[in-house]
Amino acid sequence: MLGKELAYQGKYEQAEEMHRQVLRLKEVLGEGHPSTLSSMNNLAGVLSRQDKHGQAEEMYRQELGLSETVLSEGHPFTLSSMNNLTPVLSRQGKYEQVEEIHRQALRLRLFGCIQ
Repeated sequence: MLGKELAYQGKYEQAEEMHRQVLRLKEVLGEGHPSTLSSMNNLAGVLSRQDKHGQAEEMYRQELGLSETVLSEGHPFTLSSMNNLTPVLSRQGKYEQVEEIHRQALRLRLFGCIQ
């Protein structure tokens, strides 16, 4: 929570450090724990706000991969993670990847509940 508050105040470097400290707890909670996934997502957001888009993309992709494995592709948190990744890709000019992720998310939303 403190990391998010620091980010809201524009103190991105302090927020980044706080999120990194929280992520060290993943050894206790485990990689697939919802708090770990949330911390990864929060760190990626702070990295993106600092224009560290490559690092943000890497963190978002790690978190997304874990979410897909632990929660499932169609889980609402996983779909949210997909959505969070796309602005970082857009800022890097990776528009084809953005389009594919949006198409995949739409397929999961429309047909995921049928399967």
